[in-house]
Amino acid sequence: MSEAPVPSVMDSAGPPLGQTGRSETGLGMRLTSARSDRVGMWRWMIGTAALAVQVVGSNWPKPHYTLLVTGLCRFQIVQVLKEKPYPVAQVEQLDRLEEFPGALQTREELGELSEQFYKYAVQLVEMLDMSVPAVAKLRRLLDSLPREALPDILTSIIRTSNKEKLQILDAVSLEDRFKATIPLLVRQIEGLKLLQKTRKHKQDDEKRVSVLGARVFRGPVFLGPEVPWGGGGGRKVSTASSSFPGTPALRVPLHPIRTLTPRASVPRGPRLRECCLGFSVLMEFFILEHVCYVFFLHRLKKMPQSMPEYALTRNYLELMVELPWNKSTTDRLDIRAARVLLDNDHYAMEKLKKRVLEYLAVRQLKNNLKGPILCFVGPPGVGKTSVGRSVAKTLGREFHRIALGGVCDQSDIRGHRRTYVGSMPGRIINGLKTVGVNNPVFLLDEVDKLGKSLQGDPAAALLEVLDPEQNHNFTDHYLNVAFDLSQVLFIATANTTATIPAALLDRMEIIQVPGYTQEEKIEIAHRHLIPKQLDQHGLTPQQLQIPPATTLGIITRYTREAGVRSLDRKLGAICRAVAVKVAEGQHREAKLERADATEAEGGREHSEDTEPQPIGDSGAAGLALPPEMPILIDLHALKDILGPPMYEMEVSERLSQPGVAIGLAWTPLGGEIMFVEASRMDGEGQLTLTGQLGDVMKESAHLAISWLRSNAKKYHLTNASGSFDLLDNTDIHLHFPAGAVTKDGPSAGVTIVTCLASLFSGRLVRSDVAMTGEITLRGLVLPVGGIKDKVLAAHRAGLKRVILPQRNEKDLEEIPGNVRRDLSFVTASCLDEVLNAAFDGGFSAKARPGLLNSKL
Repeated sequence: MSEAPVPSVMDSAGPPLGQTGRSETGLGMRLTSARSDRVGMWRWMIGTAALAVQVVGSNWPKPHYTLLVTGLCRFQIVQVLKEKPYPVAQVEQLDRLEEFPGALQTREELGELSEQFYKYAVQLVEMLDMSVPAVAKLRRLLDSLPREALPDILTSIIRTSNKEKLQILDAVSLEDRFKATIPLLVRQIEGLKLLQKTRKHKQDDEKRVSVLGARVFRGPVFLGPEVPWGGGGGRKVSTASSSFPGTPALRVPLHPIRTLTPRASVPRGPRLRECCLGFSVLMEFFILEHVCYVFFLHRLKKMPQSMPEYALTRNYLELMVELPWNKSTTDRLDIRAARVLLDNDHYAMEKLKKRVLEYLAVRQLKNNLKGPILCFVGPPGVGKTSVGRSVAKTLGREFHRIALGGVCDQSDIRGHRRTYVGSMPGRIINGLKTVGVNNPVFLLDEVDKLGKSLQGDPAAALLEVLDPEQNHNFTDHYLNVAFDLSQVLFIATANTTATIPAALLDRMEIIQVPGYTQEEKIEIAHRHLIPKQLDQHGLTPQQLQIPPATTLGIITRYTREAGVRSLDRKLGAICRAVAVKVAEGQHREAKLERADATEAEGGREHSEDTEPQPIGDSGAAGLALPPEMPILIDLHALKDILGPPMYEMEVSERLSQPGVAIGLAWTPLGGEIMFVEASRMDGEGQLTLTGQLGDVMKESAHLAISWLRSNAKKYHLTNASGSFDLLDNTDIHLHFPAGAVTKDGPSAGVTIVTCLASLFSGRLVRSDVAMTGEITLRGLVLPVGGIKDKVLAAHRAGLKRVILPQRNEKDLEEIPGNVRRDLSFVTASCLDEVLNAAFDGGFSAKARPGLLNSKL
């Protein structure tokens, strides 16, 4: 009787079966019976009795042990004696390998079956490279070992499934064992013949390597851990390679058996599929030039699992397998459906939608079109990120967002080299692994906020990614293999192009996404924002209604932005306040019903339960809840919920004295109006500038004062003492409010000139006029950028007239028609025209009486 542990238990106890003092182990195999009861499970199990020769343990990366055993014989469990703390059973020995019958007796009993098996075994070994010592050793074993030991030995060496190995193990009869093993040998021989034929064809014609390389090679790998073969008790077998009695663990470098499959547009590069269990590695790979990956496969098989490099190599191969080398999605090229989908997802953005439809149209005409590199530039909250998701939805592609804000290491883009501890691929390769296709839509969010550090410049690493002429051969440091990114549609987003390096900016197609007008915001709110907030707060249109007039009040008095994020938050605040009232109303109704039921039963009244509760002071204090649904939000309720207005129309009040003018500025957050204030006092002719001004604005201020001094007599501008020298015993102070905000740029030149002209002339600038433009020392007005954002800012502020450079007249075509109808545009080519448009009645040069020339 011996103690037979289950397969997961590698200890043993009890007397040995053979003449050795080494501890024994019963290696149980899988069930050959479908019975589910416990007794039947043990009764129908056939396993291998073995000697535990060596135990090797390690604690990295987790505690594990490797057991080296020598197979003895087959056994069958007769009776389970106990199961805890470990199973103990009575077993029956089925064979004993130490007592082999003679070769002559074996031939007589088996006859042609033994000879046939020996013939196939010799044929299989001779097809291998006999110069390899392991192959030569196997050839000698075929002649020296008894025939009845050969089926177990060859079954443990050739590639077979677990089910096939179990069939050989269950074959106690030697005749059945030979019959079950011969088909396995024949299968391996045919596979090697096919492989040799393919290699011969490749050697005959090297120019056709691309045709051969386009096929996917599939086959098992036969390498296992090598242990010495000796006499007596020196025979050893690894449990990872064999569980057959008397089978040596040979390391035979059999070439993979590869099955050629039809080509399916496989790209140049490795094509791997790994299924790794213990030391067994099953690979499917396509290889054309990258022979080094075959080296990684063989290296992984030779490497013990306890080595730190084993996990690194395995992770690398798994990444190679999971990358979508040849997997892509089919684009939806229906332009009409795409236009409907884009219009439903986003309002306005006509230029951006036009570019997407153009790409679809060209894609219909040319299948191998490279993915464009688009860059959406605009203020926050205008939908740059969400429109990227809509583009992916329109094309039917996978979508992946990569946030680049604050990234200051080039390894985030190109990956780490595998020599570093904790190395990993870059975000581009990781994104491809995540989406599982090679033609997704990648959104590179906040590309203008990339940093730079000692670890490199990520903006420089993006040059290869975003270059259509180079990204077909993108090489990640971790992957170290070229990957084709030409089918990826890259969309970058930025608030400004000022911080993007020129080389990177040159590789992208810039599409401006300006801010929304008031009418567009109202439409967006009622199409998208209000339904979304109602759904998020559990409300319905039958419970809450926000009319367009209320939405306009929120836009003009509580938000002042180019996008709609603040508007969305304000609508959310309204929904929360209404949700409180709806919940309180339901609670009061429930109390009224309970009170009525109590009165009907007991005739008692509970007036304190039926009285309406007063509106609390917290949350939406003072909201007058209507007696019935829906709750209509008007301007009075708006003030109760959102508080007093945050923005007031203060333009006319601030222009009530000379020396104040309104300019238009562009910021990454959209256009803004900017007040310029000037004052003069007795002094030494100094010019003081405040308001966090940059060098360009300081130079514009000096240009303005110089031009006014040179034209003071023409416009009859004098200082406090009546002198035409405006700085004679006079100091001038120019201030740009919002001093905590840094300001710079040339577009404030005309505003500074108008402000100083108002100061020295004592005339008021029109309160409904805003202006922008760069000036020169000769009084010319030069064009500036950001016209649409600036005009929208003036429209939001309620202004009526906008003075622009004449060369910016072409930019007015981008202004929405309703905005152009509400505003009056004056284009000026010189400062004379600017001053005439900024003052009521004009600002023409004053006529001076003729002077008598002295003849002395």
